[in-house]
Amino acid sequence: MKRVSIYLMAGRDTPELAAAAVAAGADLLEIGFPFSDPLADGPVIRLAGERALAEGMRTEACLECLAETRARVDVPLIPMTYASILEAYGYDRFREAAVSAGATSFIVADLPLEAAPELPRVQLVAPTTPEERIRLAAERTDGWLYLVSLTGTTGARENVSSQLAGLVERARAVTEAPLLAGFGISTPEQAAAAAELADGIVVGSRAVEVAETEGASGLERYVASLRRAVDTVSPAVA
Repeated sequence: MKRVSIYLMAGRDTPELAAAAVAAGADLLEIGFPFSDPLADGPVIRLAGERALAEGMRTEACLECLAETRARVDVPLIPMTYASILEAYGYDRFREAAVSAGATSFIVADLPLEAAPELPRVQLVAPTTPEERIRLAAERTDGWLYLVSLTGTTGARENVSSQLAGLVERARAVTEAPLLAGFGISTPEQAAAAAELADGIVVGSRAVEVAETEGASGLERYVASLRRAVDTVSPAVA
């Protein structure tokens, strides 16, 4: 079955939102730990991070949010953040605290492949990533490989990136790990198109936007629409 991953920013409402997303068919959840200079994030997630910071969502509060979310859901939970937060908190300390709170892996958007090898994390590759780097990332990734489907930041686009097919082809040539495509996927039609190529999808900006404007019930309806679209696609090979 193709996988659906939903990104949510850590905040007071995140446990309820996470439960709604899982009830609608999300297979895994990425929980954003807000950072003041999120280079990979587009305007929607950047603003969500600013709101979270204004709420007081620093690392300890985010870890508490993660634990509260874990109490509501049983799917994999993956904190997604930036290296500066781990450096300030301490890599080993952060890993131990996050795992105790329910994390199953990590995504650190700006952490080089060679850095902190002791931290299990999902690696990201992009259309600009050379083949050798894709191979190394696939060897070191934790569970699945995150395909950044376009050159740029997160955010909704009108169409699935034309660069995705080539990236999937290059990644499949060097790994059997599941490939989940993210960045620029927001509609059910885009979700199905991306899932035709990859083993699953990651949806962030639009999920955050729906959660902010429509709450848990709106998010549940939205994730259900993605689930239905992805389920029309043939099962993943990995």
